[in-house]
Amino acid sequence: MLEVRGIEAGYGASQVLFGVSLTIEPHQVVSLMGRNGMGKSTTIKCITGALPVRKGQILFEGRDITNLPADVIARLGIAIVPEGRQCFPNLTVREHLVAFARPPAKPQKGELDAQTAPWDLARIYELFPRLKEREHHMGNQLSGGEQQMLAIGRALSTNPKLLILDEATEGLAPVIREEIWKCLAHLKSEGQSIFIVDKYLDNILSLTNEIFVAKKGILFLLEKDLMEESF
Repeated sequence: MLEVRGIEAGYGASQVLFGVSLTIEPHQVVSLMGRNGMGKSTTIKCITGALPVRKGQILFEGRDITNLPADVIARLGIAIVPEGRQCFPNLTVREHLVAFARPPAKPQKGELDAQTAPWDLARIYELFPRLKEREHHMGNQLSGGEQQMLAIGRALSTNPKLLILDEATEGLAPVIREEIWKCLAHLKSEGQSIFIVDKYLDNILSLTNEIFVAKKGILFLLEKDLMEESF
């Protein structure tokens, strides 16, 4: 589904990524770990069109999306749950979910139709009942956990082929954090392709198919079986 081939990127004179490569197959959950400043968020920005790629190539479903505008990439079926949630303070929960909604993309030639129902308002409320209870509250009236649910629901409302989450559980209370992980496990069971950046190794081991670690702008694929044995 997604293939990142040796990309290089940075900010001004500072280079952050040095030949980053990774692959995400349909229905896979792939995670990216690493200390701060190692290039995790920069990798996501390049994939979503928020930061120019200086060298290398990014393919999505066989199409070259390198340096395409972010809105074009989003319409192709890549949605992001950004770090910090970035909910609009002056929009209600319902307005967030309606304003960004779009129907599922039509399958390309040779593809099968989606096996699951589209992500409409009712289905998002079923996944996150708390959002239904708070649907008329403004974004700045929600708790951190509720904002994270809203950010995930907002991304799902676009019916993405690939869902990207950047630090999805950062700063949340443990009980809310576990609720988010259960939600991601449910999405995986339905065949949603997911790329997640997070730091909670036990949850990542139980959820993901492959684990990459970022170190000084280079990604390393970990042997998950060996990690599970040592963990």
